Amino acid sequence: MRYSTQVERVVFRSGGDLLVGDLHRPVGADPGAAVVVAGSWTTVKEQMAGGYARGLAARGLAALAFDFRGFGESGGEPRDLESPERKVEDLREAVGALVASTGSDAVGLLGVCAGAGYTAVAAAEDERVRSLALVAPWLHDEGLVEAVYGADGVRARIRAGEEAAREHGRTGRTAYVPVVSETGEAAAMHGRCDYYVDADRGAVPEWPNRFAVMAWPGWLRFDPISWASRIPVPVLVVHSDDAAIPEGVRKFRAGLSGPSEVRWLSGTQYDFYDREPVFTEALNAVADHFRDVPSRIL
Repeated sequence: MRYSTQVERVVFRSGGDLLVGDLHRPVGADPGAAVVVAGSWTTVKEQMAGGYARGLAARGLAALAFDFRGFGESGGEPRDLESPERKVEDLREAVGALVASTGSDAVGLLGVCAGAGYTAVAAAEDERVRSLALVAPWLHDEGLVEAVYGADGVRARIRAGEEAAREHGRTGRTAYVPVVSETGEAAAMHGRCDYYVDADRGAVPEWPNRFAVMAWPGWLRFDPISWASRIPVPVLVVHSDDAAIPEGVRKFRAGLSGPSEVRWLSGTQYDFYDREPVFTEALNAVADHFRDVPSRIL
């Protein structure tokens, strides 16, 4: 069944800063599970997080997509700083905002791409979270980071990030590079990243295509795979061997101690963000997963 949907603006605080979100509600659906959605790194709620939130609402689930601190409409400095620690804290506050707005006691977390790592840690730490789903997850540890960037590349990025942090401490200036660029090798993602350069897809006006260089050390040293054994709730992973680092999914799944399922589809990383039929296949899978949360609680 498909529902018509409505959107409410939700504001809440995290770390003293005001955060802004869109709560997508199904019209006429019975109360049930509610979901907080986190998109890929550097993104805003108008990108893939909003797409999944709208799709979940059309399938009967209230879903919140929001801007993390320093991104989009939300407050916080420095701007566009990809801080795993800060984003995990923001997710905890988003769960509280969702509970307050919906009254649901069956909250799920959905992480897309890099958002998967943040939601995994939040699910391990927050007892209010009853279910976790990860779509096209980017999950890394030290070994996988080196496989992606190369040992020299990791060291160079960490050095650049540490220098940018020192500069910020001295002057307050934040050094940036593009998130994506086909020509600039300093970009966080170099090459043809079709989702992010297409105005009909991810190149939305709210997204500045900007990466704070001082984020590199915290991002590269972040290890969500090591949190897998601490996640007590049911986990669904939807991924593809043609998407980002599938080996990370296999390592993460091996560490899980609770009920889990990995559903392997066909498609590239960016197909999972908004391309058919992969987007709808992933959306249907996670909607079914979250709809089961109230029955599992009872």
